[in-house]
Amino acid sequence: SLEFLYLGGNFITAIPPELAKLPSLRYLVLCDNKIQSIPPQLAQLHSLRSLSLHNNLLTYLPREILNLVHLEELSLRGNPLVVRFVRDLTYNPPSLQELAGRTVKTRNVPYAPSDLPDSLVRYLSLASNCPNPKCGGVYFDSCVRQIKFVDFCGKYRLPLMHYLCSPECSSPFSSASQSSTSQSESDSEDEASVAAHRMQKVLLG
Repeated sequence: SLEFLYLGGNFITAIPPELAKLPSLRYLVLCDNKIQSIPPQLAQLHSLRSLSLHNNLLTYLPREILNLVHLEELSLRGNPLVVRFVRDLTYNPPSLQELAGRTVKTRNVPYAPSDLPDSLVRYLSLASNCPNPKCGGVYFDSCVRQIKFVDFCGKYRLPLMHYLCSPECSSPFSSASQSSTSQSESDSEDEASVAAHRMQKVLLG
């Protein structure tokens, strides 16, 4: 039933995903630490109203943060993401097992649990859909991590991490300073349903 959790100024380097098991948490303060990433599990904190992350080492936010439907205040000042947008295109080629799994999933190859070992059945169940609407592919372990810029409140552009199945699915944008208004709009198309009132305060400065 915990509602307020203050962990500011503790030299914390990582947020334990177990924090997501606090369903009544409304105010979470993690400022003035050394946090480099936010676990996507925090999106399960559906009661969260305020999230203070200022003065950390964040370069991106997880895409799942859009699921915090009651979030009213997000403090991000003093993080590298505010002054330096990043793009990570590190990509490890898929294994033969993943290539086979992608083929099974994308071509809807029929199979029954009796046809395959249990380990392969579990593996195939872990397929993630590529978010690129022009792709329709899937991925397992091999994916491209990329920053996607999303508009909040019609004023701020926040970098959210998303995953693509291959470099060919990458969006052809270079940097935040070179992005045009039309690019900003296209980057935010699939988040168009996120109403402006959902994020009343985005504190970047």
